[in-house]
Amino acid sequence: MHSAQQREQGGPTTTLDVDRSDPAYRAWLKEAVRKVQADANRSADTHLLRFPLPEHWGIDLYLKDESTHPTGSLKHRLARSLFLYGLCNGWIRPSRPVIEASSGSTAVSEAYFAKLIGVPFIAVMPRTTSAEKCRLIEFHGGRCHFVDDPRTMYAESAALAKESGGHYMDQFTYAERATDWRGNNNIAESIHHQLRLERYPEPAWIVATAGTGGTSATIARYVHYMQHDTRICVADPEFSCFFDGWTHHDPGATSDCGSRIEGIGRPRMEPSFVPGAIDRMMKVPDAASVAAVRALDRAIGRKAGGSTGTGLWSALSIVAEMVARGRKGSVVTLLCDPGDRYLDKYYSDAWLAEQGLDIGPYTTVLDTFLTTGDWPAPALTP
Repeated sequence: MHSAQQREQGGPTTTLDVDRSDPAYRAWLKEAVRKVQADANRSADTHLLRFPLPEHWGIDLYLKDESTHPTGSLKHRLARSLFLYGLCNGWIRPSRPVIEASSGSTAVSEAYFAKLIGVPFIAVMPRTTSAEKCRLIEFHGGRCHFVDDPRTMYAESAALAKESGGHYMDQFTYAERATDWRGNNNIAESIHHQLRLERYPEPAWIVATAGTGGTSATIARYVHYMQHDTRICVADPEFSCFFDGWTHHDPGATSDCGSRIEGIGRPRMEPSFVPGAIDRMMKVPDAASVAAVRALDRAIGRKAGGSTGTGLWSALSIVAEMVARGRKGSVVTLLCDPGDRYLDKYYSDAWLAEQGLDIGPYTTVLDTFLTTGDWPAPALTP
């Protein structure tokens, strides 16, 4: 890991060879920042969808639909913040490539912003990344650079930045600091604003999932800053170390393999994951994530990615606890990206069989719960 001072100064993954006082560079920088900020100005806020629950429960469940961003995912917010951060720090320069380590969605969004300001983009990704995400990266002018072991993405990205004279964006370090968590229409402020006319305007729980950890950090910090009583839960997929690191207070926790749930779960405790800011974590079996995302399609007619299923499973678990305790209130989770990126994975029975995943027991749990209010799930949770 590079030192904090190295990272803040651009570090060894950025070649600082631009005269900051050059009028041509300053003009390019102003125009690049304007274009990125204009994208936010053009974009309306994302919708807050209701998941149908029995009225007599007195609980409302919402999904913040981040799939409506121009690049189709929650990562559009992050990519915009990272580009503004990199530009204003002087790390992103004319004609030099931006390189990112990503499992797909962040790379799609960063490719979009790179094209917007006219710089090359290279995505360093696991070879197992969905074909649709790769197509979208290339559609936005980016190039895909594959690695067989997801754990090597960081070093490979840094090496490419050094070789090309470009900038390694490093979302896993900078996600939590590039976003203004105090407000400025971040996702947490948006959720609370959209709930203001609902019967439970202050949610009892917000459930997030973690890839970089930046979204959960933003939401948790905003809640604390605004003195809300909302609690924050992070749902973690099977092959991720975040849950173990949080549970055992171990910043050195690792996992031996990459996550099957694209976009979330990491083999190491990422710098942008802020364990002390959140209230609770849940470990979610991958089969449960797939069962939940298919249940979402049946309930509201919307296909979503596997990370949405991970969060939804945990959100419904929390709703079940509230029902059992006779508590009322609202719960919010995220619809992170659209399911059409994963038709060959989470909506494919052949892929499930190949992975040895049986979603049947988890589908039964969800169907039973939504029908009767009973949640017979403890034996299914790892």
